[in-house]
Amino acid sequence: MLHLYFGSGKGKTTAAAGLALRALGHGKKVVVVQFLKDGTSGEIEPLRRLGAAVFACPNAKFTWLMTPQEKAAALAHNTQTLEAALQMPCDLLILDEACAALRAGLLPEALLQKAVLNAPYEVVLTGRDPADWMLQNADYSTEFTARRHPYEKGIPAREGIEY
Repeated sequence: MLHLYFGSGKGKTTAAAGLALRALGHGKKVVVVQFLKDGTSGEIEPLRRLGAAVFACPNAKFTWLMTPQEKAAALAHNTQTLEAALQMPCDLLILDEACAALRAGLLPEALLQKAVLNAPYEVVLTGRDPADWMLQNADYSTEFTARRHPYEKGIPAREGIEY
């Protein structure tokens, strides 16, 4: 089954982490790949301690500030990381920020589709602006809509709350 958590609102990664926690609590094997993140957000270490395999695909800077060479290097790193993650046995595969990585050209669409479509395990995709094929194939489709956020008042991201 394909789960799609998308939109402008806060909570997509948190929802995916909650599903991972539930799966781990039932003895399931969980693999998490975080694209566009450095792997240090608060949910990562507890998931590792509970047995999840976690991969991070950080970028050195915002995608819109990257040079073509930096984008090529990120694409190569993300591709290699996703291929490694797909070699691991799992019951639940979480591809955090896959929507954004794909839209930014930092993830090969054919490989992502291979990992997602007709997978023999549960797959979660998170991020803003999913591709049409994601929306059309999702068994669960949940849109997170921002109505209000402290960032609008100039309050920066807070440890333990936003990351």
